[in-house]
Amino acid sequence: MFKHLWSYTRSFGRQPERQPTHDEPLKSHKELFPVTSTTNDVSDSLAVSRPPSPTESWEGHGQANPTFDNDGLQKHYMPIDTYEGRHRFDPRATWSVEEEKRLVRKIDWRICSWVCLMFFALQLDRGNISQALSDNMLTDLNINTNDYNTGQTIFYISFLSAELPSQLISKKLGPDNWIPIQMVSWSLVASFQAFLSGRSSFYACRCLLGLLEGGFIPDVILYLSYFYTGAELPIRLSFFWVSYQSTQIISAFLAFGVLRLRGRNGMAGWRWLFALEGMLTGLIGIVSWFYLPPSPTQTKSWFRGKNGWFTASEETVMVNRILRDDPGKGGMHNRQGLTPLLVWQSLNDYDLWPVYLLGLTWLIPTTPMTSYLTLQLRSVGFDTFETNLLTIPAFVLFIIQLLFWTWVSEKTNQRFLTGLVSQIWAFPVLVALEVLPASTGPWVRWTLSTLLVGHPYVHAIIVAITSRNAGSVRTRTVASALYNMCVQAGSVIASNIYRENDKPLYRTGNKVLISITVYNAALFIGAKLYYVWRNKSVVFPIYRYHPNAAASLGRNDERGKGDVSRNDKGQRE
Repeated sequence: MFKHLWSYTRSFGRQPERQPTHDEPLKSHKELFPVTSTTNDVSDSLAVSRPPSPTESWEGHGQANPTFDNDGLQKHYMPIDTYEGRHRFDPRATWSVEEEKRLVRKIDWRICSWVCLMFFALQLDRGNISQALSDNMLTDLNINTNDYNTGQTIFYISFLSAELPSQLISKKLGPDNWIPIQMVSWSLVASFQAFLSGRSSFYACRCLLGLLEGGFIPDVILYLSYFYTGAELPIRLSFFWVSYQSTQIISAFLAFGVLRLRGRNGMAGWRWLFALEGMLTGLIGIVSWFYLPPSPTQTKSWFRGKNGWFTASEETVMVNRILRDDPGKGGMHNRQGLTPLLVWQSLNDYDLWPVYLLGLTWLIPTTPMTSYLTLQLRSVGFDTFETNLLTIPAFVLFIIQLLFWTWVSEKTNQRFLTGLVSQIWAFPVLVALEVLPASTGPWVRWTLSTLLVGHPYVHAIIVAITSRNAGSVRTRTVASALYNMCVQAGSVIASNIYRENDKPLYRTGNKVLISITVYNAALFIGAKLYYVWRNKSVVFPIYRYHPNAAASLGRNDERGKGDVSRNDKGQRE
């Protein structure tokens, strides 16, 4: 087998002049089987360009050769016949760096901006319960903090239970169809929260919201992967979560106005909040049904225009740059479902298990304060409207840290060590909350709460690690769902740390959070060391990433279904 692999390596041209970094992403096909490039910097995405004009030089153009130097190699990376961009696949296509940048900006405007709007709608309905709490919702429903914790636990369990089934449905129907269906469905439930009457109806609505909203985030990540390369995805995901916290800021201003409707038509202000914001989400979901294109080459419609959003040449660039970055994306089409066997094989990819462990606990130290921020501020003497406005600085700090640390992770190529910053930040704040006396003034507690909620949010970084370490479309589909399931499971744990008998200082809860912070720090370091070891000791075969290459090596894997073999040392061959 190694004889075959060596012949593949030689056919791709020279090895990179700089050594692949021994960082978190496992060695990929781009590192093991590099494309010949005229540039010295071999990165995750190829620097490609059109041929220069007679007055231009190759060196001044940032140019790279077409995908393959060996004409016999194209067939191994040819997309399957049913792949939606198959008619635009051209291994000899070239284009300029400037053309690609303009195209990516166009994709950002057409696709990423709308995805951010949809995420705004998700968080509007998922997070407005925080503003509702500030308007005495628990008192109106005759429930207490423990009942609220139980409701949130039900929500998170329902949310994580729906993650994987939602991904399977999305892969079969297409994210462009499934995501709008989700949005309209949960908007109805969100609006009907205006008619809550007590504990039972509160639990029922939290369950339905979790089931309908679960899977939205991995569905959107899968959708974005159709348009962006692996190197482009992290910053777009950071935009994604910027919209998440921007929602908190906007919803605080909306709540400031809507909650003043208390008493109109005999309804409490929080009931108006649920009704109006749920209707807004429903409208966004309906428009999304017509707006979202299935793929880069399927943008023509009566709503998007009879000529679509992109020219034929732009579609060629979009398809080929995606496949050059990750040829495995040509192994499935965007309406192809996953079989139980493929799901099981994806679950057994143990190299992603450290990421799942991180997903389970890394957010726990900051989640209780985020959930209880309005209640904490009310408990120290701020009124309803002051409380909602005082949450805004925390979310502004959150956005700044999200963008900054995502940028740092890409500049340094150190993702787990960047993630460690989130725990280093949280530790002293939690210690301060634990040791400060009860007589501490409200503004000191507001400052500490703001610092904890505005922590370095490295979720986009870890999601990008998950996507990069998933070697195929089917693994990426399942891995994204599993990681988010772990995050929601962590939210279940976090929602039960601050208890009714521990309020208002939550001394016991803060001790637990400090312990988990120390554990998380060790886990980030351990994950870093594990992937460094794996990158140094393991070579992954070409057929792990693209099905056609498996066939050429004489394997019987159908579209990459087969597991990789192991040698007598237990390493992946």
